[in-house]
Amino acid sequence: MDQVIQLAIPSRLELLPVLDRLVQGIAEQMDFSEDEADAIAISVIEAGTNAIQHGHKKDASKTVEFRFNLNPDHLQVVVRDTGPGFDVDAVLSSDPTRPEDLMKSSGRGIFIMRQMMDRVDFAIRPREGTFVYLRKSKDVNGRGVAPA
Repeated sequence: MDQVIQLAIPSRLELLPVLDRLVQGIAEQMDFSEDEADAIAISVIEAGTNAIQHGHKKDASKTVEFRFNLNPDHLQVVVRDTGPGFDVDAVLSSDPTRPEDLMKSSGRGIFIMRQMMDRVDFAIRPREGTFVYLRKSKDVNGRGVAPA
């Protein structure tokens, strides 16, 4: 049976450790390895950081929403902010490992998320906000599957 856990926090970076503890607990409950739990937590924290810093410009009156869908074969996390969004294609075309992109001030977090999770998608919806979808799958033995 699928479980859903939801959390909404004010856009304050100092609240991210609370989110980290929740993610670690969810990953442990789902029987992900310690490395996989860390990868999930880093990705969720990065998405939350982006929402707070870029989406809400650290405006604590705005709320970042996290939805965790715990399925028998995967974990899906949806992170939503109500900011104006960003040019997804421009950020995704940047590769922080290329010498010409090393000094760019953005793009590393999304690169990291994409390396650590099985799937990372974005949706920018006017009047609804920016949505980040993170997915980590489990193999038939219950352990996570390394990203492709």
